[in-house]
Amino acid sequence: MDGNGRWAKARHISRTLGHRKGVESAREIISACQRFNIKVLTLFAFGMENWKRPSKEVRNLFRLFYLVLRKDIARIHQDNIRLRIIGDRTIFAPALINAISDAEAMTAHNTGLVLNIAVNYSGRWDLLQAVRKVCHTHQANAMEITEAAFTEHLCLHALPEPDLFIRTGGVQRISNFMLWELAYTEFFFTPTLWPDFTSDELAGALASYAKCERRFGLTGDQLG
Repeated sequence: MDGNGRWAKARHISRTLGHRKGVESAREIISACQRFNIKVLTLFAFGMENWKRPSKEVRNLFRLFYLVLRKDIARIHQDNIRLRIIGDRTIFAPALINAISDAEAMTAHNTGLVLNIAVNYSGRWDLLQAVRKVCHTHQANAMEITEAAFTEHLCLHALPEPDLFIRTGGVQRISNFMLWELAYTEFFFTPTLWPDFTSDELAGALASYAKCERRFGLTGDQLG
């Protein structure tokens, strides 16, 4: 979800207002994913590198996240969405930790869209915490550490790997996001800033993805 700040700057308004507009876009995209029968959606809301931003902006972001979580969770639950927050939450304020735990518990048994929101997340952090866990589990025999055993300790281990990665804002890099899981993911980059990203553009990205031939190491002839 890239481009909230630039969107706000172009309109001579505060970055906080840009982030609020970004929340509106997130709501629209979540609803669109339900209509398009998408099973899993992961939104990158706040990376660990984002702590380098001005402290006032960071405070406002987390305040906004807390308020939106409290406001939207009833509707999310009503829409049969399962909500998961991924990332290192150990440094969050107790009120936010409780709000996250309550939201995840409320929606844990929902069977519709799985909505992952990455907050204080980085792909390198996820790999590192997985390494620590797998080493603890298999300390007696390193040869037991298989790809499958390692994957079990990643944040999103219980979900299929992403089919499509969409980045808004014109930047063409993954910025430390899901470094393990994106091995065979298709990429779609758009110059559209996140607050302007609509369900129509999502549909366009999905149409572009539908034209891709996903080989996973096979030849075109093998795929038929």
